[in-house]
Amino acid sequence: MHRTTIYLDEHTRERLQSLAEASGQTQAAVIREAIAVYSSTRGSRRAPRSVGMGASANGELSERAEELLEGFGQNR
Repeated sequence: MHRTTIYLDEHTRERLQSLAEASGQTQAAVIREAIAVYSSTRGSRRAPRSVGMGASANGELSERAEELLEGFGQNR
């Protein structure tokens, strides 16, 4: 393992100490677990494949939205 130093404000240090005591782990173990959970959820986020599918070629779609949606949803 590699040793790393972090600086915590007093409130965070107290919370860390409480979490460690409550779980029966060392503070270092709590920190390692928190980093593992955080990094596993942050690194795998990808934009849905549908993002950008409706992109307008000339960029005016949003400017014409009202015109294009006029009468949409009305029974005729």
